Amino acid sequence: MENIIIMKEVKKIFKDKEVLNNISFEVKKNEIFGLLGPSGAGKTTTIKILTSQIIPTSGQAIVLDNDVYSFDRRILSRVGILSDNSGVYERLTVWDNLKLFGDICGADKKFMEDILERVGLGNDKRTIIKKLSKGMKQRLLLARAIINKPELLFLDEPTSSLDPSIANEIHKLLKEINSQGTTIFLTTHDMVEADKLCDRIAFLNNGTIVEIDSPENLKLKYSKPVIQIRLRGYDKRISLIKNAENAEKIKSWILSDELEAIHSYEPSIEDIFLKVTGRKLK
Repeated sequence: MENIIIMKEVKKIFKDKEVLNNISFEVKKNEIFGLLGPSGAGKTTTIKILTSQIIPTSGQAIVLDNDVYSFDRRILSRVGILSDNSGVYERLTVWDNLKLFGDICGADKKFMEDILERVGLGNDKRTIIKKLSKGMKQRLLLARAIINKPELLFLDEPTSSLDPSIANEIHKLLKEINSQGTTIFLTTHDMVEADKLCDRIAFLNNGTIVEIDSPENLKLKYSKPVIQIRLRGYDKRISLIKNAENAEKIKSWILSDELEAIHSYEPSIEDIFLKVTGRKLK
């Protein structure tokens, strides 16, 4: 498949602090790719390099077949960005903010209205921005990021400050956008969000990528050969190693109708990150 993003041995140093240490990865067309890591791991710096807001100290970064050193308006028109510094005009209304950017990229009124509904701001079109909560501003920024129907969408912590119900609607919207052909690159420290949305994830720790694969493959790789059994009349679960002897035990419990529940061990994304790095995601 075509690579939309290519990073090769990218390093970024601010004064005497190395934020990224020779990171390499590719993002394929129509993929939802997640970069996971705790605060300060280098996630936002990676997005800023990929959107040509800052230049790497060394290495190569290519986006939509163009080197980030030579981005122009033609490339940026194919990209959507939601980041922590995506400013809005505080004295304008929600609608006026969105319309301003919609007019620039040629979006029609019906599409803009539909996007506002999808992000939960349909009833707040005439609200002045400075009266919005942080979560409402986040939703407006997402609407603005997708107003040009981008080929590639960068999302830096897209559902931070959102309550679970709104976050779930945003997830549905992102899946729909992706199904229509938009490649999505997101950073997050929310392991549930990454597990739910991403085709592949990369763990970023202290400026270095320490694992990269699909959530399913990572869970299989770090799973334990343990089965947990619950028998009728017992409050505690029994942990058994997967082997032929214990398979016979389970069979006998099934035949005697003593088996109430059976579970395999599957680590969470955060469990895996902790195991690999010794650090929690949050």
